[in-house]
Amino acid sequence: MRHLKGTSAISSPYSTPLHYDGKYATLLMFAIWVLVVFMVVPDGFKYEIVVDADMPTTGSPMSRMLWLALLGVGFLFTIWRILLARVLILHGNLYFFAFVILAALSILWSIDPGVTIRRMIRVVTITFVAMSFVLVSWQPRSFQNALRPIFTILTIGSIIFAIAAPDLAIETSEDQAELVGAWKGLATQKNGLGSIAAMSTLLWLHAWISGQSRKHIAAFGVAVSVFCLLKSRSSTSLMGTLFASMLMLMLMYSPRGLRRYMPYLIGVFVGIILVYSLAVLHLVSGLDFLLTPITSFTGKDLTFSGRTAIWEIINAHIAQSPFLGTGYGAYWVGKVVTSPSYEMVQKLYFYPTESHNGYLDVINDLGILGGICLLGFMIVYLRQALQVLAFDKAQGALYLVLLFEQLIANLTESMWLSVRSLEFVIMTLAAMCLSRTVLQQKFIASAAAERARQATLSARSLGSSGIRRQ
Repeated sequence: MRHLKGTSAISSPYSTPLHYDGKYATLLMFAIWVLVVFMVVPDGFKYEIVVDADMPTTGSPMSRMLWLALLGVGFLFTIWRILLARVLILHGNLYFFAFVILAALSILWSIDPGVTIRRMIRVVTITFVAMSFVLVSWQPRSFQNALRPIFTILTIGSIIFAIAAPDLAIETSEDQAELVGAWKGLATQKNGLGSIAAMSTLLWLHAWISGQSRKHIAAFGVAVSVFCLLKSRSSTSLMGTLFASMLMLMLMYSPRGLRRYMPYLIGVFVGIILVYSLAVLHLVSGLDFLLTPITSFTGKDLTFSGRTAIWEIINAHIAQSPFLGTGYGAYWVGKVVTSPSYEMVQKLYFYPTESHNGYLDVINDLGILGGICLLGFMIVYLRQALQVLAFDKAQGALYLVLLFEQLIANLTESMWLSVRSLEFVIMTLAAMCLSRTVLQQKFIASAAAERARQATLSARSLGSSGIRRQ
């Protein structure tokens, strides 16, 4: 895509003129880095006191100050570009903003309004920072250029941490022998490191295939990422990365004659994942045979390491408030006797901290309306990614691959629209960058159409003048 340097003055029916302020790129990229680190490491880097019920409802004064600083930075830059922000919202992924509004309104019926308010502060902060990133210093490759360095730092840091402090970075749980030896790295659990490694693998593989990085550097990035992915022993991340990598190769190396059918092939992928979702959640009887390849590959049984028991309890809780849910983030608040989630301890004798299914957790928090917001978000994201694929294959492929990795990962982990997950930051930023890319193309098309119109009018004017002179 053509990059316009300096301050542009392209006007169109879509918005005010575009502006490029590269001098703020470093600041906003650093804000993204801080958000990523906050979602990975424990508060104050105090790994020795991390507990399984750690929730984003507490934090040190320094942590709170940093969150407020990030909120302030994101808010001020968004206000500075308020006209473009308005267009980005109206012509972007409306369902994401509908989710933010619904989550905020859920304070009114939340079973724990205090927790919902605290989590909404994080939702709003991440949203403002992601918006400001694409409003002020955006370029077509800003997304991956901002994320690859921080993910590389986290993967290399995890390896160093595992070597230097194995008692903190490697699982030694006596309660779950199957986890012993799995790496957590700089994250607080093995699945956290798996998520970091999965994203890093896809970003570096994309850089290698698309030629956006030198091959030896990209190869090093892939190697480090895959090493951490394998050491984490996160079967969910491994399976998601494998399928997403296959899709990336198919998108990037598809024959020219096959490209016209690519939207249909993508639709087939979506359908397959949907069917597997129904099978995993046991929502349609007779589909269990489809799970045999997954269980063979991941080593899990048909209960997915006890997840089905969690899903039964969650489904029963959803039935109590199916339309609106019980408030954003208000269910998983820790081992609190007064919380409905304490039923997990009473029936399962442990506290899982999440449903281990992103789709269920969204509906549990925000009901059917939340499910509609999530479905709409995915459909709009998919449609925009296919639009980008048509004029920028490399960039469109990256956005599509991230979506499919999340579609798979959320079958057994809770990541969708969850302020407790790293993926919330990544997918929010991806959605904003995707909308900005589509909007940019509209600006360019509008400007080209305006130039053509002016040229036509000018030619007609010259022709009329010549006739009058004759």
